Amino acid sequence: MSETVNITGKAEWFKSWRLQALFEALNRDGGEVRVVGGAVRNTLLGTKVSDVDLATTHLPQDTVRLAREAGFKPVPTGIEHGTVTVVVQGQPFEVTTLRKDIETDGRHAKVAFDTDWKSDAERRDFTINALYAKADGTIVDYVGGLGDIETCTLRFIGDAEARIREDYLRILRFFRFFAWYGSGRPETDGLRASARLKDGLQQLSAERVWAEIKKLLCAPDPSRALLWMRQAGVLTLVLPESEKWGIDAIHGLVRAEGDLGWQVDPILRLEGIVPPDAERMGELGKRLKMSNAERARLEAWARADAVKPEFSEQALKALLYRGSKQAVLDRIRLAYAAARNDAVASDEAMIRAGGYARLLEVAQTHETPVFPVTGGDLLRLGVEKGPALGKMLRDLETIWIDSGFNLDRTALLDKLDRDKMNE
Repeated sequence: MSETVNITGKAEWFKSWRLQALFEALNRDGGEVRVVGGAVRNTLLGTKVSDVDLATTHLPQDTVRLAREAGFKPVPTGIEHGTVTVVVQGQPFEVTTLRKDIETDGRHAKVAFDTDWKSDAERRDFTINALYAKADGTIVDYVGGLGDIETCTLRFIGDAEARIREDYLRILRFFRFFAWYGSGRPETDGLRASARLKDGLQQLSAERVWAEIKKLLCAPDPSRALLWMRQAGVLTLVLPESEKWGIDAIHGLVRAEGDLGWQVDPILRLEGIVPPDAERMGELGKRLKMSNAERARLEAWARADAVKPEFSEQALKALLYRGSKQAVLDRIRLAYAAARNDAVASDEAMIRAGGYARLLEVAQTHETPVFPVTGGDLLRLGVEKGPALGKMLRDLETIWIDSGFNLDRTALLDKLDRDKMNE
């Protein structure tokens, strides 16, 4: 255990009066509370801290009582597992009683409350996630997490296979945390154990699998993690659509994001490693139980026509009008990123990249116009309801698109073939 590192001077969040008030409220009656997990890890790594979670030796009912006595609002969000959310002047903090595992089944654990900090640390997944910060900012490390923080090593606590057998979701978390915080090659024991036990992933819910994949794809550069997932056979198991398509496009896409200031987009990154096959994308969305919006975007991208770099502005606008703007943007960005990546060694690719840059600018600023003619317009002119009316509308719409969307309602109605109006 090391108590030589202090985060007080490194973390503004730690100095928050709300957190300090919570320390004061819970560090009494013989109990103690410490910050644990991501907030400590991210502070030491110099990355953003979003949530502050705490661990305590108090039983959940005592956490509730002490919070109320201090004037805070305790919410029993997971009290059967020892978790109470304490709201301090509008800011929520998850406070969880120290635990030890009594029984595990590969996903869920039966736990008992405990007061042993070392046992609580040893039941967690990775060393860098098992660091505690006391009220004075001192870091407590029972499992070697500080050393792994320094070397950006993602390591299971104790025996990797044992940790995975307790919860197979940890395989995906291993690669996800490696994507965010690891360097070089994944730690050997963790990689081998993940490869050996990957079939256990089939026990997981589709929602949890997709949640982990999406978080991994949000990492600054997930390419190395995806490569090692493929090497371990994990990627093929959870994302079989990527097997024959490959993950090479990720490199160019990540580079384009950095160079061009594109926002990290997990769906676009996913599209970069799966085939544009609408049927398979529909099946993928259903299998992973994606949201309706995510599934619709994937399928629209797969159905969209490929965008060629020599397209005229008018041809692109016609494509945008007839299809999904998001799908066209996705197609252009992926093609642009690939061309930029190839342009290092190819003048032809450089020309393609220039074409896609031009088209991307047009697509981003384009606002889809509204067709100015309606069925009511034709009915008022004497066109009878039926197939002929629909065909006339479509023909006029084509004329309008071909005009560059410039013809107005009057000009379009003047082009009606009066002889065919009542055929």
